[in-house]
Amino acid sequence: MTDAAERTDVVVVGAGFTGLSAALELNQAGIDFVLLEARDRVGGRVEAVRNGLGERIDSGGQFLCEDMPEVMALAKARGKTFVETYVEGDFVTHPSMPPKDAKQTYYGAMAIRERMNGIEPDDPSIAGMSVAAWLDQQDDPIDAKAAFRSMIEGLWCLAMDKVPLWHLIDNDRRITNEVPELQYSLRETMQSLAEDLAGDLGDRVRLGEPVTRVEHGPQGVRVVTDNGVILARRVLVALPPATAARLPLAPAMPARLAKALGVWQSGAVIKILVRYPRPFWRQQGLSGMVMWRDLPGLFACDASRDAEHAALVVFVGGPLALRWRALSDAALRAEVTARLVAALGPGAADGEDFSQRDWIHDRWSGGAYSDLIVDATARDAERTILAGAPPVHFTASELSPSFPGYVEGAIVAGRIAARKIIAELQSPIATSASGS
Repeated sequence: MTDAAERTDVVVVGAGFTGLSAALELNQAGIDFVLLEARDRVGGRVEAVRNGLGERIDSGGQFLCEDMPEVMALAKARGKTFVETYVEGDFVTHPSMPPKDAKQTYYGAMAIRERMNGIEPDDPSIAGMSVAAWLDQQDDPIDAKAAFRSMIEGLWCLAMDKVPLWHLIDNDRRITNEVPELQYSLRETMQSLAEDLAGDLGDRVRLGEPVTRVEHGPQGVRVVTDNGVILARRVLVALPPATAARLPLAPAMPARLAKALGVWQSGAVIKILVRYPRPFWRQQGLSGMVMWRDLPGLFACDASRDAEHAALVVFVGGPLALRWRALSDAALRAEVTARLVAALGPGAADGEDFSQRDWIHDRWSGGAYSDLIVDATARDAERTILAGAPPVHFTASELSPSFPGYVEGAIVAGRIAARKIIAELQSPIATSASGS
């Protein structure tokens, strides 16, 4: 190790909401740190871009609800404007069916989800079983099962036959909202909240600085980037598991930890925002919410900021996203527009702007809202990752005890990890060893 290297107590890798929340916790405790981010922005899977009309829109994570206390509190404290998602009117399932049947189908799908979550994750009867295999055994109506599949593949963005049933149950039980998770968005964008948090950290946040190597040993860590070397007492890897698995460590991480990180897979999602001159669906008594039973993973809802900024957000998730990403931009727009017209009427063809964000194979965070375990035998993966390989620690929204895969979960996970490191650094043994 060289004396010319920069020194700090903790290096946090990744400036999504997990890393930002961890850094703010370290800052509050008076711990010296540096937060390194590979991208030229903070936010991770939360992102905002300008659409063709010049409006700043959420191209990544967007929605929140009052049952997510941490992100709600942050947004209120930062003076954000809450936009309530329009839900009045009929919910459309496509192919079309009468509103009464659509409602029955929706409730049928939710009943399947509740029944699934009533199973204990460690029930030996589901060992090795995928969500798809379990669904095949259920006696529910075909339409309800199709809606359930569309819901699951749309939310988790992976084919149901890849996801172990025990993992989805364990994951879904931690998503505890009783009001719809699409309840609110932020007029200023969710990205603006991440930027506010980063602003509190000043020049300790370094953008465009990917970590190329982490060397670790009893004396601490040596974090290497293209811009130099940072010596630290601890490193916190605040990246999604599948991304963290690619981080070069020397010596190599223990086999058990490498295996635990390697059992995760990122899903696939394309997020689209279609702007309209007016919210035409409302005049037809529709909410703008559409679930396609014949195209699992395709979902739309009203994302208007107000009546002057009418918009539908369309999510393409799972296997469908993998198929549609092969389309040209024009062909994807034509495909999505045709589906919206069939579900909502000819007004859907009058879009003023069509903005798309393909998250599949995103270099720094994978392809969807969160990673999922795809190895049915990996029951200890989360515990193993959270135990880490001190002085190297790991955290991610996926590992949160509440709302894994959401901004809420990222905030909680980051704070928990930071508090663990703070306790280590402030322990008498650590203080003595550092010479403080």
